[in-house]
Amino acid sequence: MSEIVAIPRSTADVVDAVRAAEADGAALRIVAGGSWLDAARPIDGGDRPVRRLDVRAVTGIVEYVPGDLTLTARAGTTLAEIEEATRPHGLWLPLDPYAAPGATLGATLATASWGTLAASNGLPRDLTIGVEFVDGRGMVVRGGGRVVKNVAGFDLVRLTIGAWGTLGVITEASVRLRARPTSECSLALDLPPRPEALAPFLRALRTAPLTPLAMELVDAPLARATGVGDADAIVVRLAGNAAALAAQRRVLAALGAVREVGNACWRALATALPADAWTVRLSQRPARLAALWHETTARALDLDGAWRQGSIERGVVRLVVPAREGAALALRLATLADRWQVIGERLPLEAWRALPVPASDRLSATIRRAFDPLQLLNPGVLGHPVAASAPAHPWSLHT
Repeated sequence: MSEIVAIPRSTADVVDAVRAAEADGAALRIVAGGSWLDAARPIDGGDRPVRRLDVRAVTGIVEYVPGDLTLTARAGTTLAEIEEATRPHGLWLPLDPYAAPGATLGATLATASWGTLAASNGLPRDLTIGVEFVDGRGMVVRGGGRVVKNVAGFDLVRLTIGAWGTLGVITEASVRLRARPTSECSLALDLPPRPEALAPFLRALRTAPLTPLAMELVDAPLARATGVGDADAIVVRLAGNAAALAAQRRVLAALGAVREVGNACWRALATALPADAWTVRLSQRPARLAALWHETTARALDLDGAWRQGSIERGVVRLVVPAREGAALALRLATLADRWQVIGERLPLEAWRALPVPASDRLSATIRRAFDPLQLLNPGVLGHPVAASAPAHPWSLHT
């Protein structure tokens, strides 16, 4: 099967590409920065050819209003370009997806990728106020707007963010910006020596009078890789004026031994993922993070080169293993999925079979048929069964 690459430069070009695929009986693999093309379930076009639709040339900042803390950009605009535009005004878009140095706005929103700043600044869904996309019928759909107060109509924004392009090809998005912290510092705390002391220690951290930008639990291998230390530790990123930083330092010092680590550790955390590693997220209520951490430790103990990172305020543990340990990881996923919410990011084929299909319920399937009745867009990436026939359009959207 040969792959034809379409490289649109505008929303109109995307419309043409979608309609051409429909006419030719092809499916489309949507590509932006290309950092994580092997993430999520494999694309499955059935007996149709799969063309690559590369939207990275649909780029540029459309509107930026610093006073309103809003910015509108096309999908192929990189987060680095947005950072360059907003930094002079003391603003930022606090999206920091893992292992994606060339991340584009469209891909970050389509996959709802987040990083360590999500606990304090919100997920991609929380930071997006408007979106434009081309659905599987080649129609331009818009939801939300370019100002923060958008209250009318169906919430297409939240529906689209994290849909992995299965409802439409995102071509433009409006986001809310945050004030950039004027001063930051990063501290590390050693974990208590007894495993049973971890749960009350994490509870004390969560309930302490702290307003961290990020608070992450890292195991010893990751601590060494990021320059945090040689043992399991908690890394805290603080921001604010001198008085606020001093007050929060005192709070942390009252909880345990604290040492200063450089702010560069956060970039190291974001980029620590090896290129060929398998990655899975496990989650529960934040109050159960200690139990999740201990079980993940036990399951990963004999996986050579594995590391773990826990988001304390979100109750999420990321388990990363080298590709050579993929088969061993696959054998353990079913057991983990019985006790925890497990979301695959990048996994070997046999591992996906151990995880429940995230979008197989009737409501999800109906929504998918409404926007993409022929399943042209990223077929299979969320586990949707490939359409056996072309259903009639169930209803039309206002576009």
